[in-house]
Amino acid sequence: MTTTRKTTQTATRKTGAGKRPSTRQRHALAGNRKKPERSTHRWSHHVMETSDAMDVEHDIFKTGSAQEIADSLKRSSTRSTRRKGTPFQSAMSMLNFYINRAGRNLPKSRKSTLERAKKRLREAFGRKP
Repeated sequence: MTTTRKTTQTATRKTGAGKRPSTRQRHALAGNRKKPERSTHRWSHHVMETSDAMDVEHDIFKTGSAQEIADSLKRSSTRSTRRKGTPFQSAMSMLNFYINRAGRNLPKSRKSTLERAKKRLREAFGRKP
């Protein structure tokens, strides 16, 4: 029985059955595939709305000055009972999350306001700038 098994495996190897296609073959096959259509699902928006991190004032990142954003984040993070880290960590994390997820769609003027909000947030929590 052992002998039969060895000959079967040897035969399989020689014919190439079950062998993975080469990189060149995979790329050739990928060119024939239809590209998936762009999804309208915005997972980062969903995270901002439903996250257990903390409750953030609605549209705070889109409007307001750097000081208003920092004050709002500080209020939200100190009130929240659902956060895992310190209030400062939660507030800074939420601000960074928004900046990173907005990416190229964020106008330079708004990005500079949000960067100033980071500095104000550090000051509000008594951290070094």
